[in-house]
Amino acid sequence: MRLAGAHAVHPPTLLHGVDVDGRVCDVGIVEGAVRYIGRQGDRRAYEVVIDGGGGGLIPGLHDHHLHVLALAAARASVTAGPPDVMSGEELGRALSDADRRLPPGIWLRAVAFHESVVPSLDRDWLDRVVPDRPVRVQHRSGRQWILNSRALEVCGLHSPSSVPDASVDCDADGRLTGRITGADTALRHLWSTGRSIDDSVLRVSRELASYGVTGLTDATPFAGPEDMEPLIGSARAGALLQHLMVMGAPALRPSAADVDPAVLGPAKLVIADDSIPSIDAIVHDILAARSLGRSVAVHCVTRIALVLCLAALEETGVVAGDRIEHGAVVDPGFARQIARMGLLVVTQPNFVFERGDNYLIDVEEADRQHLYPCASLIAVGVGVAGSTDAPFGHPDPWRAMRAATERRTASGKSIGSDERVSAHSALGLFLGTASAPTGPSRRIAIGSPADVCLLHVPVSEALRSLSAGNVRATWIQGRLVHGN
Repeated sequence: MRLAGAHAVHPPTLLHGVDVDGRVCDVGIVEGAVRYIGRQGDRRAYEVVIDGGGGGLIPGLHDHHLHVLALAAARASVTAGPPDVMSGEELGRALSDADRRLPPGIWLRAVAFHESVVPSLDRDWLDRVVPDRPVRVQHRSGRQWILNSRALEVCGLHSPSSVPDASVDCDADGRLTGRITGADTALRHLWSTGRSIDDSVLRVSRELASYGVTGLTDATPFAGPEDMEPLIGSARAGALLQHLMVMGAPALRPSAADVDPAVLGPAKLVIADDSIPSIDAIVHDILAARSLGRSVAVHCVTRIALVLCLAALEETGVVAGDRIEHGAVVDPGFARQIARMGLLVVTQPNFVFERGDNYLIDVEEADRQHLYPCASLIAVGVGVAGSTDAPFGHPDPWRAMRAATERRTASGKSIGSDERVSAHSALGLFLGTASAPTGPSRRIAIGSPADVCLLHVPVSEALRSLSAGNVRATWIQGRLVHGN
């Protein structure tokens, strides 16, 4: 992969006195790669010399499943769900405050909604709070939007047939409730915020760099190059600092999508909870990806989705790189089957912390101990990689690592304590490459890309706290993108 803006010349840099694999040494970075590791680097050969103070130097982190454009949009949105918003009264206040701040005519966007806040959120509820501005509220699953009447009017939505291939909910009288599922592609062009996409992407890219993140795999199922262009364009313009892999839908052709500065990853298949496909339909999509030489990444957040995914892949056969996204419910029997089939799992342990208290209410007791597993998968030989699913999860990977080691909810309750992994293993979840997410973990070595993260403390100390606060500076291909 190549980095947007990587053609720029970055000064040869010597990191003096850094902790690499438990030993304090100097590391020289020249022309985007590590060129020296030793006790006494020649300072005269480098334009920039940084005193590492014994802080750890680790490979930059790679988030193996997130949604960059959605994260950029979410940063300009109102939070509509736990733990920030816990009741209808709090949601109403948040929307009203945002309504007063925004200029007239601008869409009000809210994210991370959960029905525990308002059990039956619909257009009428939203109209009572914000009647004169288009409002759209996204469920935390990412699949459903709830629009107020003004938003429905702006989008020209008057009947279920207004949005083909989407689930448009109506009441007993046939009137739209405002709840629409699976319509992002059809409606995206109708609700532009008017903000610069590049500026929004740059802001979140800098935030990710502050966590030590140097690589991203965008898991959005873009249907075609035109849908990806805002993301690819931002990367090309240098607004996205990280290396980028994109998934896209099964029919997306490598020749159309594998363009500098991104590469095409596995094809994203969504087995949606609200419209469960047949095995034949899943097989069809897998074969469509196979015909283009692509592996698949299958979205599985329920037991039935996992059953269908495994059945379809048993029929088509597994190829290198096939992976399960989320693996939200995987019991030991499924874990052994996944291992036998040679599938990878890319999961989000952060959800145990972020959503765990809701899981204790909403998820059947028999499934709770198998939510977002790590240890049991690793024990049977399944390759596991970490991600945040931002913006549906918090984008800080250190928070996800900590959740993988603690397995506690925000209120401190334990969920699946047997799935805890060591801090070293948790860090390793984010050290695979884009093309080999489950490892082997990248290391600081002569000739390796200078995608590195300098910590304030030695690695051993950082592993005891697993906090983004330990990140001092981040380089991507030899370019300093965070810190000083």
